[in-house]
Amino acid sequence: MGERKVSVWEEDVVIPTYPVGKPNKNPMFLEKRVYQGSSGKVYPHPVIDKIYDEKVDKTYHAVYLENEYLKIMVLPELGGRIQRATDKTNNYDFVYYNHVIKPALVGLAGPWISGGIEFNWPQHHRPSTYDPVSFYTAENEDGSCTVYVSEVENMFRTKGMAAFTLYPGKAYLEIKAQLYNRTSTQQTFLWWANPAVPVNEYTQSVFPPDVHAVMDHGKRAVSRFPIATGTYYKMDYSAGVDISRYKNIPVPTSYMAYHSDYNFVGGYDYKEKAGILHVADHHISPGKKQWTWGCGEFGQAWDRNLTDEDGPYVELMTGCFTDNQPDFTWMQPYEEKVFTQYFMPYKGVGMVKNASTDAAVGVEVEGNKAKVTVYVTGEEPDAQVCVYRNGEEIYNKRLTLSPAEAFQDILEQPEQMQEWELKISVQNREGKELISYEGKKPEIEKIPDPATEAPLPKDAKTTEDLYLYGKHLEQYRHATYEPADYYLEGLRRDETDVRLNNAYGSLLFRRGKIKESEKYFRQAIEKLTRSNPNPEDGEPLYNLGLCLKFQGRLSEAYDAFYKATWNGAWQDAAFYQMACIACIQKDYKTALEHIERSIVRNYHNMKARNLKAAILRKMGFPDKAEAWLKTAGDIDVLDLGSRFEQSFISEVKGKDPEIYRTEADKILEGNYQTYLELAIDYLEAGMVEEAEVILNRSRALNQAEDAVYPMVFYYLAFCAMIRGKRAQAISLAEKGEQAAADYCFPHRLEDIKVLEAMQNLEIPVPMAAYCLGNLWYDKKQYKEAVENWEMTARLKPEFPTAHRNLALAYYNKEQNPEKARRELETAYKMDETDSRVLMELDQLYKKTGVPAKKRLEILSKHMEQVEDRDDLMVEYITLLNITGAYEEALRLAETRQFHPWEGGEGKIPKQYVTALVQLAKKALKAGENKKAESYLLKASGSYPYNLGEGKLYGAQENHIYYYLGIAYERMGEQEKAESCFETASTGISEPVGAMYYNDQPPEMIYYQGAALAKLGKDEAARGRFHKLIGYGEKHLYDEMRIDYFAVSLPDLLIFDEDLNLKNKMHCLFMMGLGKLGMGQKKEAEEYFSQILKTDGNHQGALNIPEEV
Repeated sequence: MGERKVSVWEEDVVIPTYPVGKPNKNPMFLEKRVYQGSSGKVYPHPVIDKIYDEKVDKTYHAVYLENEYLKIMVLPELGGRIQRATDKTNNYDFVYYNHVIKPALVGLAGPWISGGIEFNWPQHHRPSTYDPVSFYTAENEDGSCTVYVSEVENMFRTKGMAAFTLYPGKAYLEIKAQLYNRTSTQQTFLWWANPAVPVNEYTQSVFPPDVHAVMDHGKRAVSRFPIATGTYYKMDYSAGVDISRYKNIPVPTSYMAYHSDYNFVGGYDYKEKAGILHVADHHISPGKKQWTWGCGEFGQAWDRNLTDEDGPYVELMTGCFTDNQPDFTWMQPYEEKVFTQYFMPYKGVGMVKNASTDAAVGVEVEGNKAKVTVYVTGEEPDAQVCVYRNGEEIYNKRLTLSPAEAFQDILEQPEQMQEWELKISVQNREGKELISYEGKKPEIEKIPDPATEAPLPKDAKTTEDLYLYGKHLEQYRHATYEPADYYLEGLRRDETDVRLNNAYGSLLFRRGKIKESEKYFRQAIEKLTRSNPNPEDGEPLYNLGLCLKFQGRLSEAYDAFYKATWNGAWQDAAFYQMACIACIQKDYKTALEHIERSIVRNYHNMKARNLKAAILRKMGFPDKAEAWLKTAGDIDVLDLGSRFEQSFISEVKGKDPEIYRTEADKILEGNYQTYLELAIDYLEAGMVEEAEVILNRSRALNQAEDAVYPMVFYYLAFCAMIRGKRAQAISLAEKGEQAAADYCFPHRLEDIKVLEAMQNLEIPVPMAAYCLGNLWYDKKQYKEAVENWEMTARLKPEFPTAHRNLALAYYNKEQNPEKARRELETAYKMDETDSRVLMELDQLYKKTGVPAKKRLEILSKHMEQVEDRDDLMVEYITLLNITGAYEEALRLAETRQFHPWEGGEGKIPKQYVTALVQLAKKALKAGENKKAESYLLKASGSYPYNLGEGKLYGAQENHIYYYLGIAYERMGEQEKAESCFETASTGISEPVGAMYYNDQPPEMIYYQGAALAKLGKDEAARGRFHKLIGYGEKHLYDEMRIDYFAVSLPDLLIFDEDLNLKNKMHCLFMMGLGKLGMGQKKEAEEYFSQILKTDGNHQGALNIPEEV
């Protein structure tokens, strides 16, 4: 065998890195957080919200793939992302290469970095995008090499693996993805591979020629493509703007192809004459998306937040089993989804008309000339390029094609040609077609309608609608609408409905209400079997089996599972559960029969495969077990269960088990959550000793026992209880109590049983109660959460986090702000270094009407903690502005480096501008017009870089130009004054509700009117003021809900917002502004006074009435 053309190797690399802070030890129950159009719930992950400003050199363990054409760098320590991908033929990085690791607060749990290719599942962005993953390398028999990256993600417990492969002689990277639902219940997922692509004024996103419409998140808005002709992301594109060009999109913008029958999407740089293509079967990979921060100042600020010198990028995202965000697909218990994607560089072709893994082709027709371009991904000697016009061959050329250089030729015809008359075909020397393209005559394409929101449950027409809406909310993980409301309304109308009973029972089961769910499964089965005992659908029977098994009613569970196997769809899951029950009962012969049936129905269920090996071992057939296990690597080379099972087989055979356990330890690299998952695999089949071995492996990783994850001890105690070793169980439970509870955020249904068992040991277990309280709150079982946290606070009153958690529950769930305040004050007194709790306490003070001066006084006593957090510093600066300390507010705003959360922008720029405008008003009052001009010109300019934000295109600055006009007017510069008043009088004049940072603030309409009055346009001015009054009066008593299609929300979402009260204040403010504009100052002051009685921190009501 000759020298390999593809190589794989590991190498340490040093990359300048901006460090991040420690994860926050407080559990984050962000129940109503909206993130990327679906739930932004982060539990059981901790949140990191601190980014440091000084970079350090950091060593990463990289894995490389290289062949003749490409060099790929993978970073397993950062989510297994592809960090760099280079085309060696022209030294072109075909994905954006960021020379620094510079996180920004974009990820679900905080840090996120730009560049390379990020792989997002089971949601976007991936919860573990900044976490290490397992990896494995292989040199394959066909000469290719593969890097595997894998993890069992902690939130939904699914296993994901991606295999990156380079082949000899091929200029593409193959990515085979394998997702596996390891749980006994349905899950949902999406997959978006997220390549970043460098952009400039010469770049263009290359979507297939049949993409005529693109849609926003949730399909809430639609635009024509590539020439947008309407309003999209509040931008007026009515003149006809090519939004495939980065240079034409000034604001943050997402768009996703509505539909395409082509298998590619990409991007091209016309200056570099090079680009990137993604190729995948559109039947499984319909998602084609572009995201940009925008080319305006806003986007440029985010570019600076994410890189030092590598400039802007766009994300050309590719979705498998998804075509939108959010757009999730169901996975049944133990189901596997597999799919293949290809990323490749290309050159010379420009606007690709069709692409495959073999080639890409382009054609441009002008008059009687057609330029044909071809790029291939491998050497193609004696290839043939043919062009047909209306079925007749007009061009045929044989030549050698190579990835090193694109082919281009111009053919001429006597008369004018049209693209739709032409067909281009590229074949290899054997006559196999590598790629072809046939133009299509333009037609008037139908543009789809945007999606519509689900009606409220009471307004749904039928029980079927209620079922489908509820399932949709579950499937898409909706952040603010509750599926239970739809199921319960349906059951109110028809309590016997099979689907509603099964759906609601399943929801209760997944939320830990095991016993309560039983009733609904039985009601579904009763209706299903009303006419005969053999229902078409076995799902309610399977769910009943699960419910009974979790209650320990194994015989009844076995019966339900067996009946579920009468339905083919549920055979693999039900037979697996039956095998587990048989194992618990030590009936291994029956267990083997069941597991064989399960595997026949689902050959890739790794849990079933490993259980079969364990059963064979238990039956005394270690050789058969070992032979069976050898097939595991063909399915999943990073399966850890098979490695541990092999170690148990080795023990039986008298061999050293450490080889396999050490290998598993190396792959896991201390990931105690995955050790727990593997232990649970054995526990659910009653194999307690094996579970203990795995748990003790995790325990042994820490030299100090108090550093062991508490749940490891609790599970070990649970194992001891099963074996009747009560004294040992108590000892282990006590170790769990003594272990550090930081980041102990249990979330599995199995965890409930374990933690409840700890409370049955009849010893004080306040920390187990704390952990169970966390779990119950995450599962929306608030009463149980409060009971457990109150037990912790009673038994261990010195533990601050229990008091902090109780404050959240008392305020949000019991509507008891006094109790909440008492608990949160207690929590902070116990640990005054916890800046997160100080921030929450200040927010609670804000909610409960503590005066701004008092809040400022409290924060001033804890400046070290204030300076530790951006959100606290923004609040501190806000309070300075509220209390009139504008100079100090401005100084702090200009001297701190801020790191905004994506979606939460606008807070610090607002305070920066407020300080400047208020200082200008102060100067105007003092007759210091030149000084006022200086402040206002500064406010109207670009934001200082340290704010971490740029000015959004179209930012409403009517107030700035209004006061600037007054300054010029008083300085006698009438022409400048009129120009400023003209500018101040323009902008959106229709009032709207207040929800997003880029919504029109109502005071801008007031200043439009004030400026129009200055220009002598009194009628137009009154029109503005009447609009404010009219909107306020019309909407004052609206019932408010968070927008069904919300993509992100800027608020902190710690304490529930009274949206109706917020709307009322907004409407009163509009009415006050309108009255003020109309000269009815007394009425205006009454409205402003009413606002300030309810919300003393309302900056508009505080600042607007001032005269200059």
